[in-house]
Amino acid sequence: MKTNKKHAGGKEKQQIKPYKKDAEYSYTLGAFPTFELLKARPEVVRKVLVHSSFTDAEKLKSICSEQNITIEVNDKLLKRISDKENCYVAGVFEKYSDKLRTDRPHIVLVNPSNMGNLGTILRTAVGFGIYDIAIILPGADIFHPKTVRASMGALFRLNHHRYSSFEEYQKEFKEHEFFTFMLNGKKTLTIKDCPKSKLFSLIFGNEATGLDDSFLDVGTSVIIPQSPDVDSLNLTIAVGIGAYIFTNQ
Repeated sequence: MKTNKKHAGGKEKQQIKPYKKDAEYSYTLGAFPTFELLKARPEVVRKVLVHSSFTDAEKLKSICSEQNITIEVNDKLLKRISDKENCYVAGVFEKYSDKLRTDRPHIVLVNPSNMGNLGTILRTAVGFGIYDIAIILPGADIFHPKTVRASMGALFRLNHHRYSSFEEYQKEFKEHEFFTFMLNGKKTLTIKDCPKSKLFSLIFGNEATGLDDSFLDVGTSVIIPQSPDVDSLNLTIAVGIGAYIFTNQ
């Protein structure tokens, strides 16, 4: 098997340890997200770990050989870095940062707190054709293996960027039309009455508190109609509804 020339003399030899937020690398735990990583972001892959009993190893070896990426059979290491018994493949990749496109719509997540929800939102965004995600810090770790797994590899298909404040994001994308999703939003969002905008930012607060009232003065505040028998919609559901309606204007 070939060795990844990019890392052959340095980082490749570092010991791989269980995930930590301040580490320079993370993992894809499972075959599907690992294949997605190899397809979409081969340049950030340090190595691929495979279990000795993995049944589709030849396909994985072929892809890694084409990309000049190291593949290593290591049952013990897979067990150490995974929280699941049946993890047979893992991709070790370097963390990275993207620039968001100025000519495409965005989803903006203000202080998202749940890694599983964050991953699901990434998958939903890609599903509806939105490929740029802004995260306003503090927020859930987008590179945590739980987030990566929940995204089913969609993380590698989109651009994401983390901002220290919403104001920082706002200054960078003045040409975008902002829509804040709030329980006290001024405009009711429906399929028939969705604002027509090609360059938009859909802005959502976190799971517990949503957006504070200062966002009522940011662009157009919207509310998704719901029954009075629940206090609010789940964040991932709200993002899915908003993304679907705005991308099908």
